[in-house]
Amino acid sequence: MLALESDAPVIVYIDIKSPYAFVAIKPTLDLEASLGLKFDWRPLTLDIPSYLGSARKKSGVVVESNRSASQWSGIKYAYMDARRYAERQGHMLKGTEKIWDSSIANVAILWVMKTARDRLPDYLNAVYPPFWRRELDIEDVTVVTGVLEQAGVDTRGFAEYESGEGRELHDNLYAQLHSHGIFGVPTYVIEGEILFGREHLPYVRWLLEGKTTAAPDIAYTL
Repeated sequence: MLALESDAPVIVYIDIKSPYAFVAIKPTLDLEASLGLKFDWRPLTLDIPSYLGSARKKSGVVVESNRSASQWSGIKYAYMDARRYAERQGHMLKGTEKIWDSSIANVAILWVMKTARDRLPDYLNAVYPPFWRRELDIEDVTVVTGVLEQAGVDTRGFAEYESGEGRELHDNLYAQLHSHGIFGVPTYVIEGEILFGREHLPYVRWLLEGKTTAAPDIAYTL
């Protein structure tokens, strides 16, 4: 799998632990459905400590941190920004108390795309909201397997896929992304263009509809 190549009209990169990806799920699924298309959904498991430092909370109190004051300010704003859009969609978004390893839940995206593509919206809607309510341990393969089953996905072979073929695909894909200019989520790849952030969805729609009108400005949509 090559980072910028797909038979689908759009590649969508997401990470279960990203609040910005969370609030992009609904409008992206809505766009996909409204045009009768199937996008190529792929995981990008962010290495947050490499650029934002790391921290851990217990009962809402920071008990471990190597973040600077400016990093904390940026993170607090990011959550405030994402939270306002999550609430407009009827979701709760609680800040996480540690930096999660979301790779198992992200490998599950590849599993659904491989084995039950039509269930992809069901899986995303089953995993994102409870994780952001702090109800889901996405580092537990048994828990993620249960989420897949809740979404109506056959999980026979998933554990082996997660530790084998799927993990290799996940890691190989990640190794390509930075060299191609993909660093965050959600990222959309369409017609060779790389667009970071859901504010580009009107432009993505414009491209998919054939550029029949003037190009739209960026905008946040629900």
